Amino acid sequence: MIAGIFTSSWIAGSIVAAMAGVVGFFVVLRGASFAAHALPLCAFPALAAAHLFGLDPLGTALAFALAGAATISAIGQGTRRDIASAIWLVLMLALGELFLSRMHSYARAVYGLLFGQLLGVTPADLHLIAGVGILAALLILLTFRPLLLSTLAPELAVAAGVPPRLVEFLFLALLALASSAALPAVGALLCFSLMVGPASAARHLFDRPTAALAASVALSLLTVWGALLLSSATGWPASLFVGAGGLALYLAPRARSFRSLVRA
Repeated sequence: MIAGIFTSSWIAGSIVAAMAGVVGFFVVLRGASFAAHALPLCAFPALAAAHLFGLDPLGTALAFALAGAATISAIGQGTRRDIASAIWLVLMLALGELFLSRMHSYARAVYGLLFGQLLGVTPADLHLIAGVGILAALLILLTFRPLLLSTLAPELAVAAGVPPRLVEFLFLALLALASSAALPAVGALLCFSLMVGPASAARHLFDRPTAALAASVALSLLTVWGALLLSSATGWPASLFVGAGGLALYLAPRARSFRSLVRA
């Protein structure tokens, strides 16, 4: 029984890490870290609404995240994306507070999907994560070339006929999918760390986009696998080690640069 639970957690964590590595690569290159922070936090009002109205928690969270992706894409072009992300984030927090004010108790499920339960992934969670992972993989395959071109050379992408608004929406939709799939494993509050930490480190290690993308996925996988092992050994929450690993990966290349600056 314990081995089965650990296997489910390992598979779910690997799917989430692979998605986070790919999406995080584009988050770092496109400077969309605020959107990567805002969209996962759609889980807060979504899960409160699901508990209040008896809806499916993860399905509601995915719907809220996709609505956020559409809204940010529609009103937040270019440098205005951060403004749109901030407006959406404030709205989601306000809605969450409204829904919580109507509840008599704070559901354990809401807590779990905000902070993650990597060692508590159920078979139903695994099926949903796998389904979202397949959908995200198909979206990545269909949009990879135009997304990469618009990220690295926006003017060239426009000249090649790549519609920037459509690509921006597809990118945000991909971010919403990855965020929603990560909820049962690492939670909304640490999804951002898993996306940005490994991808940022990979960007510092490699100049070639394909090599940086592969490194981002590899580092994200190592972060989740290490968190699982450390959690099972210590009994501490796996989300703690995911957050610490993401922070360490983000700081590692910058620490080397800082040492070089001090020595100079």
